Amino acid sequence: MTRFIDPFILLLMATVGLAALFPVGGSAAEAVDGATKIFIGLLFFLYGARLSTQEAMDGVRHWRLHVTILACTFLIFPLLGLAARGLTPWLITDDLYTGLLFLCLVPSTVQSSIAFTSIARGNVAGAIAAGSFSSMAGIVITPLLAAAFIGASSGFSADALLSIGAQLLLPFLAGQLLRRWIGGFIARHRVLVKIVDRGSILVVVYAAFSEGMNEGIWSQASWGRLLALLAVEGVLLTIMLLLTTHGAGRLGFGRADRIAITFAGSKKSLAAGLPMAGVIFPEQTALAVLPLMLFHQLQLLVCAFLARRWSEEDESPGSTSRSLPE
Repeated sequence: MTRFIDPFILLLMATVGLAALFPVGGSAAEAVDGATKIFIGLLFFLYGARLSTQEAMDGVRHWRLHVTILACTFLIFPLLGLAARGLTPWLITDDLYTGLLFLCLVPSTVQSSIAFTSIARGNVAGAIAAGSFSSMAGIVITPLLAAAFIGASSGFSADALLSIGAQLLLPFLAGQLLRRWIGGFIARHRVLVKIVDRGSILVVVYAAFSEGMNEGIWSQASWGRLLALLAVEGVLLTIMLLLTTHGAGRLGFGRADRIAITFAGSKKSLAAGLPMAGVIFPEQTALAVLPLMLFHQLQLLVCAFLARRWSEEDESPGSTSRSLPE
């Protein structure tokens, strides 16, 4: 029975429950936000120390991987979001649809996509480069798409670009510089990377759901509408997972690349979406990010299951990775 229960999924659900019962606010929220930044910085530092310079450069140069993920994030997702307009107002309200469309416009995740790619033994270097490219491109593309499709004002910020570079790129480069001295230690203690992988996701989830509870985000729509929205997002995630796994196989990508494309191409960034929504929707931020918060939790639960499953198959003798389509 325990084979079918992923402890990490249980931890994710427990984290959401903890945030619902004991959301942090004030100085405690600032401390949690600081811990989130530390965890993410440490994660990228460890990946920098773990990956050889050749592997890192191969990830940056893998243009087909990056183009595929960017197309999923900023082309296919927005098209599906526009198609969902037909669901209003009989299934979801206009306000919830606006949030759903905004969710389809934000960049892909960086931290959790890389963490799940690592767990599933995919192309981590490619995931790091692709996720970083998506986040940086999203600073410009997301506000422009929002202006075109939603009518929101542009929210481009050069400071946000510098912040992403400081939080993600600098720790990775520091790890690369120190790899000569600590790379062997990291390789011998993979459990350290595993703990940081999972710990960073749990801290981000707790911080995000605490903020949502403090803003009363869950009281701004009826339970019926929320369940309908969750069902729509479940269909959206299923479509993107099928497109990324099968599509990457049809495009000739290998197993490691298909894993990176699946996790980076089917997911959306709550960390990037929250501050963007504050700029783009200054008067209705909470309602605008409600669909994104629900999708964020849904994608974590589903992708945690997939990452664990693919990891176990890769470790099995004579594995053919049958659950990962060619």
